[in-house]
Amino acid sequence: MRICLILEGSYPYVHGGVSTWMHAYIQAMQEHEFVLWVIGAKAEGRGKFVYDLPSNVVEVEEIFLDDALRLHGEHVPVLFTEEERTALRELLRLGTPDWDVLFRLFQQKKVHPLSFLQSREFMKLFTDICLEEYPYVPYADAFHTMRSMLLPVLYLLTGRVPKAQIYHAISTGYGGLLACLGGSMNHAPVLLTEHGIYTREREEEIIRADWVVPSFKSRWIRFFYMLSEDIYRRAFRVSSLFYNARRTQIEMGCDGSKCIVIPNGVQYQRFCDIPLKPEDGWVDIGAVVRLAPIKDIKTMIYAFFELSSRVPQVRLHIMGGVDDEDYAQECYALVKQLRLDNLIFTGRVDVVQYMQKLDFTILTSISEGQPLSVLESMAARRPCVTTEVGCCRELLEGAPGDDLGVAGYCVPPMYRQGLADAMERMCASRARREEMGRIGQQRVDRYFHHEQMLDNYRKMYQATAEHFHLE
Repeated sequence: MRICLILEGSYPYVHGGVSTWMHAYIQAMQEHEFVLWVIGAKAEGRGKFVYDLPSNVVEVEEIFLDDALRLHGEHVPVLFTEEERTALRELLRLGTPDWDVLFRLFQQKKVHPLSFLQSREFMKLFTDICLEEYPYVPYADAFHTMRSMLLPVLYLLTGRVPKAQIYHAISTGYGGLLACLGGSMNHAPVLLTEHGIYTREREEEIIRADWVVPSFKSRWIRFFYMLSEDIYRRAFRVSSLFYNARRTQIEMGCDGSKCIVIPNGVQYQRFCDIPLKPEDGWVDIGAVVRLAPIKDIKTMIYAFFELSSRVPQVRLHIMGGVDDEDYAQECYALVKQLRLDNLIFTGRVDVVQYMQKLDFTILTSISEGQPLSVLESMAARRPCVTTEVGCCRELLEGAPGDDLGVAGYCVPPMYRQGLADAMERMCASRARREEMGRIGQQRVDRYFHHEQMLDNYRKMYQATAEHFHLE
């Protein structure tokens, strides 16, 4: 089959996380042809792939959100039907627009985004909504906020739609919107796989964000919820990585009968025979992580600073590329300020080779789904200290019915003292580390093989093909 994978801000532009998962996934699915429909933040990244694309990737369609800011000039009068006017009003209200009407308006009728945003029709609809919903907010603030929300959405709706038999989004948000567009225009089924709950992640970011005016935070949150609703409604199957994520999808309005759980899997044989590090008087901790705010590297650094004051011979190896250059520089400066000579930024490394140097690993993320780095560490008999995000506690302590035991320690996010305490307990006993490592490896061997995961996705594609009579 010809399957279009829709990705936002990940593969094939950056390493790690979803990108690592996606590359291995495509390589293993040689029976299918894949089209990549990828959303990037900045057009300067066009064509700058960090992966050599597998031979079964037959097409790449790139779209960049900052190109929306360069739209100009179009102001062609448009006569909207009553149906189109209703859909546009719902879009401005951040309500429940009829997306199929909007897809036809911007794809088939080929209305330019600025022909709408500069029209009298837009100003009338917007003014009415301001009077109803923003009576005490400056009009100019409301206008610029609404334009910031709508411009990238309308720009996405006018782009070229690649042909495929199935549109498979790897998140909701803008990627989910494109999947719905492709499915609608080509009368094809839509699938959704969520590694994390995208809408909840955006909600957390907006609550903390300085760039969002407080009076508009609820509107920005509602905007991302609106984008998720159509793909939850339209998708034939909606997969998540663990049962709590499935429950969240259902709470957000997805029909539970279409929600399935497909856990991540790792290539167990690559990790299971890595020898334990010989005793050398040092305890070496590894963090396989990109330098990005959501990974909360600063809390990791502060917690390790505290640990270093308690444990004399301990080292931290932060293994990963730079996702956010400004944040990375802040992390480097913090390490220098704290004079942590025993903290090493390795850059990207061969994790299989480097794992031989490590006693255990740490993850300090603010948000995760089912992190591959934790599964790989467990497969290599290295226990973990993680924050309690995604299903990390379930990975370390086992799901209901799993009586293997505990493979690490789980603490609340952004809790420096708790992380330092957990790392100190892990440093205190090699025998404890080896026992936890053995338990973790057994758990991965039993539940989290890459082949098991692929088999479940193949079954999802097969069920979709049979239901929609695809060849």
